[in-house]
Amino acid sequence: MQPTLGNAAMASVGKKIFFDATLSFNKNQSCASCHDPAWGWTGPDPLINNAGGVYEGSITGRFGNRKPPSSAYATPSPIFHLTKKGLFEGGNFWDGRATGEKLGNPAADQAQGPFLNPVEQALPDRACVVYRIQQGNYLADYVAAWGSNIKTIVFPSTTDADCGVELTTIGVSVPDRAKVETEYDNIALSIAAFEDSPEVDPFSSKFDTGKLSKQEQKGFSLFRGKGKCARCHLASGQNPLFTDFTFDNLGVPKNPANPATMSGFVDDGLGGFLLTRPEWIDLADDELGKQKVPTLRNVDERVGLGVKGYAHNGYFKTLWQVVHFYNTRDTKAT
Repeated sequence: MQPTLGNAAMASVGKKIFFDATLSFNKNQSCASCHDPAWGWTGPDPLINNAGGVYEGSITGRFGNRKPPSSAYATPSPIFHLTKKGLFEGGNFWDGRATGEKLGNPAADQAQGPFLNPVEQALPDRACVVYRIQQGNYLADYVAAWGSNIKTIVFPSTTDADCGVELTTIGVSVPDRAKVETEYDNIALSIAAFEDSPEVDPFSSKFDTGKLSKQEQKGFSLFRGKGKCARCHLASGQNPLFTDFTFDNLGVPKNPANPATMSGFVDDGLGGFLLTRPEWIDLADDELGKQKVPTLRNVDERVGLGVKGYAHNGYFKTLWQVVHFYNTRDTKAT
């Protein structure tokens, strides 16, 4: 079975890119560092999950401000748009800013972000990503997927060292810079093809292939009925994704252990992204604090009894806490 985004060759090299820690400033962080398959394609460190929930980047002491969302079941998200009902839908990242408008799929747009984010993989120039793949041990796999154009790019002899200097622009010719842009797009499309493959999105849970116990079936009935969970975490149809791709502000408490919170960070969520788009600025105030409804697939996947974080800031540490929050958020204190 091949992925529906791209083809098997693209997915194969996309997997190698996904797990390649050399594609970071200090050659110590890959996509999988924050999106580990053994942890439901989210953060794999139980100590971090039990505290701030956000992960340190390639450069020591730099942290993101949100918990890593799952990179599984991300490719079906539609291109970010405003629906006829007046709801924003689609995109990737918690705030939807990876819209899919550039590469045709939000997961591909998202894949271009972390390589250059100073608090994540932190490379100073997309040419560094292309260069390290050109010089890496899976170049043949990349060429099999995308052709040999990447091999024709001439990089300066100092490129490897220059990629370890912040704010550096790699000095390639104008024609080669255009090639870098093309290959950087292809790299992101490869990652999206991998994320769209059955290895990442197998639809093979007990819900898909087994029979629920009586207790599980009772819980599922509550999920779809009185609990109203399925209003946002859609559970109908074949291979449901348990998300409607929209955005909500649930009033999740601040996570006091989040380094960003300690620095006074206020998460404007979707509204913050809309403020960067002139066509939606007037709608931003009503969307402040909203975060994307996550898929519930792999929601409890972990290694052993290690702690996972839940919500955009990792405030909750158990599913029980999440459900308790929903049950009690709007009740008056006694």
